[in-house]
Amino acid sequence: MFEYFKRRSARRKARRHFQEYPHVIDTFELADEGKISFANWENPLIKPKVITQEEVNFFKKFITKGSFCIDIGTNIGDTTVPMALAAGKEGTTLGFDPNPHVYKILEINVSLNKDKTNIIPLPYAITKEDGEFSYASSEASFGNGGISNEVVEDHGSFKLANKIQGIRLQDYLKRNHATLLPKLSFIKVDVEGADMEVIISISDLISKYHPALVAECFPKTTLKERAELFRTVSDLGYELYYFSDFLDNAEIVKIENPKDMTKWRHFNFYAVPVKE
Repeated sequence: MFEYFKRRSARRKARRHFQEYPHVIDTFELADEGKISFANWENPLIKPKVITQEEVNFFKKFITKGSFCIDIGTNIGDTTVPMALAAGKEGTTLGFDPNPHVYKILEINVSLNKDKTNIIPLPYAITKEDGEFSYASSEASFGNGGISNEVVEDHGSFKLANKIQGIRLQDYLKRNHATLLPKLSFIKVDVEGADMEVIISISDLISKYHPALVAECFPKTTLKERAELFRTVSDLGYELYYFSDFLDNAEIVKIENPKDMTKWRHFNFYAVPVKE
């Protein structure tokens, strides 16, 4: 009982008062990849990450060894690392997150498992146009947050002292990673309600290289916005599927039409090119 109240008090403090939190390195033994290390952030509001073979196998359905994949909204790297394990050391995984408090933990995770992964961390938001943006969170610990968009105008009263840098991803990739683009196999988007904005901003990239996509349907999205998200992805020549978790045995349901986007309040979906 004492531990319960102690944890509750720590969570309350993290929501209201900023402080720096350390990290701890945890180790996991996977059947295929062997020993994997992961830096968990000891922020009381962040559930510790467990790396499993089932999660890596989920990403292997879409990411081939040696391919190029992109994680937009990495947080501390909880999906970035399994994605990078699927791509392997011979592949390349870019991880984007502008939040400096999670980014410092992401950088630690990038430094681990170098014999099995190749991750490039980048401290940018993906936006319609290059520029500087205000970043806010509902939590003083900045475990999550975002910039204003059509879905969420205000992410909370806790704001970063300095503005964050937003970049047009298509332009950035053409300048810095043009040789990798033909190997693009997978893009994950999780940006606190701005997923459709990001997908629209990279639509030319998607149309040309046809990577598999994973995105989030944010709980605050309206019925109209959910329908628009469905049409935006579908019009790019993709089929959408709800999945219950990032596990290879997750429940999967095909999203047949815009109305199906209302079946779940908050969910992730993956999208794959329609087979001709």
